[in-house]
Amino acid sequence: MKAKLTVRSVEAIKPASADVIVWDVELAGFGCKVTPKGKRSYFLYYRTKEGQQRRPTIGVHGPTRPEGAREIARRWLAEVAQGKDPSQSRTDERAAPTVRDLCARYMEEHAETRKKASSIRNDRRLIENHLLPTIGAKKIASVMRPDIAALHHALRATPYEANRMLAMASKMFGLAERWGLRPDGSNPAKNIDRYNEQKRERYLSKAEVARLWATLNSVDGATKASPSAIAAIKLLMLTGRRLNEILGLRWAWIDLDAKLMSLPDTKSGALVVSLGDAAVAVLAELQAAGRDETFVIAGQRKDAPLVNLQKPWRLLRSLASLDDVRIHDLRHTYASVGAGLGMSLPLLGRLLGHTQPATTARYAHLAQSPVQVAADAISVELMRLTSG
Repeated sequence: MKAKLTVRSVEAIKPASADVIVWDVELAGFGCKVTPKGKRSYFLYYRTKEGQQRRPTIGVHGPTRPEGAREIARRWLAEVAQGKDPSQSRTDERAAPTVRDLCARYMEEHAETRKKASSIRNDRRLIENHLLPTIGAKKIASVMRPDIAALHHALRATPYEANRMLAMASKMFGLAERWGLRPDGSNPAKNIDRYNEQKRERYLSKAEVARLWATLNSVDGATKASPSAIAAIKLLMLTGRRLNEILGLRWAWIDLDAKLMSLPDTKSGALVVSLGDAAVAVLAELQAAGRDETFVIAGQRKDAPLVNLQKPWRLLRSLASLDDVRIHDLRHTYASVGAGLGMSLPLLGRLLGHTQPATTARYAHLAQSPVQVAADAISVELMRLTSG
């Protein structure tokens, strides 16, 4: 049966005991099928260049009008003329991996084999909180720059979070290109301007350092936090190390006689840290207490380190009236004291384990001028002479 397929002619087709096929008189291969239950759908019949027969469905009548279905059929026939197979393309597209699949492969083949535990946790958090809820179901090849830009814009209230998400997405889609899941040079996270991040620089003053230290040694402090937590904070103050480096510290890495701490895996790689006398004293006291033979900062469970310092830190800083101070600010304070003593930036960078001079340069404005240091030294000597 043939007819010009219009809304009226399609709706006039009466169902029968078997499927009824009506072919369009305007476009060869374009037709409408009516099932015994009255369902009407448009399709295209064609042969591939290999001679295989195909009859893919274009759409269901109602949501799809005959005029629109005919235009899709024309486009598919043009592809067939070029030797393509629209039906196979649709099958391939349906089977194509999604962003959810890409995230899983990124974590398994990249993050979990190349990154540190804290970075792995952060990547997983960014994926679960931002990427999966918004574009997780999209096909990898269909994600465009506006999709990533919109996600980045939605996080504008937290610039740091927005920029970390963008950096991870850029790496992820760059790997998708390498893995053949997207064309080269099509990374949708490229050429998106990042938000300005306000670096938070908080250093404890001399009075604040004294107040915090007094709190750590007070009876009230001992009621708020465990000896391990208090010792950890003291070591953070006295070494300038990062939190995870202190919490994961093992006795096997420490040589109290040589005043050295050998860290096998820091953000900057393996690092040997020189210890001051005050830090050695804290470590010697912990060693004498014998709370754990493996970990310096012992946790509540046997043979396990303390894993979270946030709760005791909040209680102790409140006692010391330092509510705006973060744990990482103790590292900034360590560096600021060194800069204030006139230590060079390269030396500070060595102490802190920085691999890039620019990272240490943030403390440059705190360093005393060598001329000022010399003037102070001469004035002190002159006053000593006059007192004699």
